[in-house]
Amino acid sequence: MDVPLSDSIHYMPARTALLLEIGDEDGRVGIGESAIYGGPASVVETMVHDELTPRLLGQDYTRPERLWQILTSRSHQHGDGGVLPAAVSGLDIALWDLMGQAANLPLYRLLGGYRDEVQAYASAGFYAEGKDAEGLADEARGYVEAGFRHVKIKVGRTTDTPMNPLVNMDAPEFATVTFAEDLRRVGAVRKAVGDEVHVMVDANNAWTKPTAQEAGREFERLGIHWFEEPVPTDDLAGSAALAASLDVPIAGYETRTGLAGFRDFIEARAVAIVQPDVIWSGGITPCRRIAALAAAAGLPCVPHVFSTAVSLVANLHFIASLPNSYLLEFDQNPNALRTELLEEPVTPDRRGVVTVPNGPGLGVRLDRETLRRHAVAEARTTEVS
Repeated sequence: MDVPLSDSIHYMPARTALLLEIGDEDGRVGIGESAIYGGPASVVETMVHDELTPRLLGQDYTRPERLWQILTSRSHQHGDGGVLPAAVSGLDIALWDLMGQAANLPLYRLLGGYRDEVQAYASAGFYAEGKDAEGLADEARGYVEAGFRHVKIKVGRTTDTPMNPLVNMDAPEFATVTFAEDLRRVGAVRKAVGDEVHVMVDANNAWTKPTAQEAGREFERLGIHWFEEPVPTDDLAGSAALAASLDVPIAGYETRTGLAGFRDFIEARAVAIVQPDVIWSGGITPCRRIAALAAAAGLPCVPHVFSTAVSLVANLHFIASLPNSYLLEFDQNPNALRTELLEEPVTPDRRGVVTVPNGPGLGVRLDRETLRRHAVAEARTTEVS
């Protein structure tokens, strides 16, 4: 990236991704993406090729539920979080893409087909050197002028708050603010966009419950639409206490992968908005179950989306299939792997609305020149012998 940026605790000098393709004997190719947050892509790549892929070769991809069980059950000793669901995610997405192609149906139609277009929200407001409250307010105003009616910004890069994990992360002194300055940033955005635009905030697990409680009172006053990942993912009780005491809905937790983890958050009423991610939580197969749990509890499912165009499109199809979803996270930071990766880019219109690709499967094709230009490692291939 030309200009590094950061969320509440993660420093981002580059954007990286792991993409994969699965082909069938008839020449169809399904595409997928596996999350590589928190470590090198080679770790996930090794699991995909050496552990998971051999279990798929020669199998019937029109049975994605069975294949998902095979992939995860045989690796259960690795646990149900971390690298395993990320690796399985890319394979699962590619299998669903293939299945949609074989059925000659767009994936969202195959999954239920609830809507043909989805309202997008501008996911932005990251920290950068020299970006003050006024600069952030100008940024948010620009998204509204482009047609977005929902804007999300970051909070939590506050080294003066107790137990903030930022102090142990890369570049902990980059673009930090005080807690008071952070709250002023949110107030400046609210003033810039007006009361009719929904403003969301995302703390990326940076605050303790008392700090998040104090911030949440200010967010109530400002009419914030949701407060995302206010506390560490393991603090289920803290999140539940915030949800019970604040009028601002608590959203999360993309960092809690797996059906059981989301079940616990939903049962504890620790979230009001459920946020899995199909490239991180194990793929479309488990995310459908998570969305059903949310629906049974009367909660919306609004996935986390922050990577390439493949992640964007896969989550878009999933969202469009659900009656209990209503928004698509649309990253506004510079990322050629989002804007240049597809032969026909997927973008919001002037209403901030994204139309779901209507071709079979995911309905998109990768731009091979973009892949060649940005590749940082040679592709690995596994074939049936």
